[in-house]
Amino acid sequence: MTPLSRRRFLVLSSGAAALAVGAVAGLAWMRGSAPDVAGLRVLSAQHYRTMAAVARTHIPQGGAFPQGAADFDLARMFDGYLADQPEADQRDAGIALDLLEFGPLLFDHHATTFSNLTPEQQLAHWSAWGTATAQTRREIFWSFSRFLGLTFYDQQAVWPHIGYAGPSFARLATRPAELP
Repeated sequence: MTPLSRRRFLVLSSGAAALAVGAVAGLAWMRGSAPDVAGLRVLSAQHYRTMAAVARTHIPQGGAFPQGAADFDLARMFDGYLADQPEADQRDAGIALDLLEFGPLLFDHHATTFSNLTPEQQLAHWSAWGTATAQTRREIFWSFSRFLGLTFYDQQAVWPHIGYAGPSFARLATRPAELP
C-alpha cells in the first residue's frame, strides 16, 4: 500500500469536512425553525417544541380526560423543572429531546422529524419508544412519561376526574368544623 500523499490527504480531509458540514446543515434544515417562546429558562425553542409535541401526544385533549397536556403547558413546566437541575441533567435532557426529534430519521428511516409528523404518526412513534429494544429509547420514554404524568395529575382541574379531593391538609384547613 502506498502512503497517502499530503495533497491526497488534504483533498480527502476537505471532502470529509464538507460532507460533515452538509450533514449538519441538512439536519438543521430538516428540524426547521421553531417559533420563539418567551420566558424559557433552559430549553431552546426547538426543544420546547419537541417537548410540547411529546406532551400533547402522551396526554391528548379529550382522551381519558377533557383536559390534555396542552391545557397546562407541561413543556414549560419541564423547562422550569430543568432550571433547578444540575447542568449535566439539563444537557442530558437536551440530548434526549434531540434524539426524540430526530427519531423518525434515525430509527424509522423517515426523512422527517418528530415535530413534523402527523398526530397519528407521533403517537405511533412515541409508543414505539416505550417498548423499543434499545434501552436508551425506553429510558427516555419512561422518564418523560413519569414527568408528564406527575405534573398533569398535580393540576387541580384534573383532580375531580380521578376522584381526588385535594391535599388532606388543605381540606382540613378549609373545613375546621369537621374536626373531632
